[in-house]
Amino acid sequence: MPMTLHVVIPPHPLIGHWLSILRIETTPPAIYATAIEQLGKWLTYEALRDWLPNKTEKISTSNGVTDGVIIESSVPLLIIPSLPGGLLMWQGAKEILPNASLCFGGVPDEIENNAGIIIYCDQINSGKLLLQKLIKLKELNVESRRIRIITPLASSDGLKVIGESFSDLKIYSSCIDSTVNENGEIIPGIGIPSLRLNTRITSAH
Repeated sequence: MPMTLHVVIPPHPLIGHWLSILRIETTPPAIYATAIEQLGKWLTYEALRDWLPNKTEKISTSNGVTDGVIIESSVPLLIIPSLPGGLLMWQGAKEILPNASLCFGGVPDEIENNAGIIIYCDQINSGKLLLQKLIKLKELNVESRRIRIITPLASSDGLKVIGESFSDLKIYSSCIDSTVNENGEIIPGIGIPSLRLNTRITSAH
């Protein structure tokens, strides 16, 4: 994996806790879904530290004037989730970014030249599906610095695939697992999210 691919594993105990909940094979679907939502929230918080556009300006309080930090609302922020897990991650994170726009159908055909992009995916196993999204964004002239990828879990193999084509990308994850088996499952992994969420999704309909 190229060293220039920047993968951030925040050392927060809540992130480690919710990852463990995903790993436990007997975790019920509803709790599994909650864990994905919580990881979406906490990993997004970490990903925004040095990336969310902001400005300093004078603000008036009841007792005087001081400097305040204000988020630049004029800079569009687009959310591209995988289904179903990436959408659950966004459900957990959206209170942090209430003005972001959800791209429910995948990568849009047009993107503003100053827009930031957050891609939520429930795991990076082979990396091929994520690579397709990144290639589409590159075709739309979206530079890697404008992209953040947030995922509960990544494999070393998947990160290598991404890093070979997008070495200057920044990815936020709970953990990196070293092995992917012949079925494309990460070991020890978190199972297959679409299957582990199936009971909850079926009951919702």
